[in-house]
Amino acid sequence: MSFVLCFDFGVNHIGAAVGNTVTKSANPLKEIRAKDGIPNELELQKTVKDWQPSVFVVGLPLNMDGTEQLMTKRARKFGNRLKEKFKIPVEFVDERLTSKEAKGQIFEQGGFRALAKDKGAIDSLAAVTILEQYFYENEH
Repeated sequence: MSFVLCFDFGVNHIGAAVGNTVTKSANPLKEIRAKDGIPNELELQKTVKDWQPSVFVVGLPLNMDGTEQLMTKRARKFGNRLKEKFKIPVEFVDERLTSKEAKGQIFEQGGFRALAKDKGAIDSLAAVTILEQYFYENEH
């Protein structure tokens, strides 16, 4: 069994989730704070050290028609930096609608207050959805 770390890239928060390759299940982790897309180095290193993943998965924010946007390029850059820094392979996964799905889950649990209160939780739930998509795509 090995672990997979997934990230939902954002400029202020980077959602994180972990999954394992045997059960193909994913769980949210505490988001990693970021400043203009640069992750908090200590938080990132601790997360990687704690889970020792065999692969990173990074969500690619694409336009609804599948074309790239500025955030797509920034997410790719983030993923490439992960690969260089930790010498761990990176897979990119289309993340269209994952944040919307995560917001819906949080809203169901606590309404508008829950949405406003915890932006990082939305990002980490989005990372769970991205990771589940990765597992699904790599099953077939």
